[in-house]
Amino acid sequence: MTSDLYREQILDHYGNPRNEGTLESPDLSNERQNPVCGDVIRIDVRLEDGRVSEARFSGQGCVISMASGSMFTEAIQGKSIAELKAMDDEDIFDMLGVDLGPSRANCGVLPLRALQEALSDWEAEPDRG
Repeated sequence: MTSDLYREQILDHYGNPRNEGTLESPDLSNERQNPVCGDVIRIDVRLEDGRVSEARFSGQGCVISMASGSMFTEAIQGKSIAELKAMDDEDIFDMLGVDLGPSRANCGVLPLRALQEALSDWEAEPDRG
């Protein structure tokens, strides 16, 4: 029963995505592609006082990757940089609430991978050191 509820939630986020689009002049931004299936997702984040004040996603792909982008941008609202850096695959799997096989797991974590790369690029900027 619980699994059905999560499936409904995933379908709802896929059909009615939250935070879809891009941000003008985001503080963090990265586009990531899943080479196995071709899904593409971009994550844009605006920071205010060291916390996520706004997050958007865009891209194209399967139900899991697009729903994950929608759910992920909701989940990171208000998080600090340290909290973002601490996120891992298990956070995504818990958020989605369904068991994913290896190929679908890559779709689910695509937004996280895009954010991780964006954080890495952001921290590598010369004025961050």
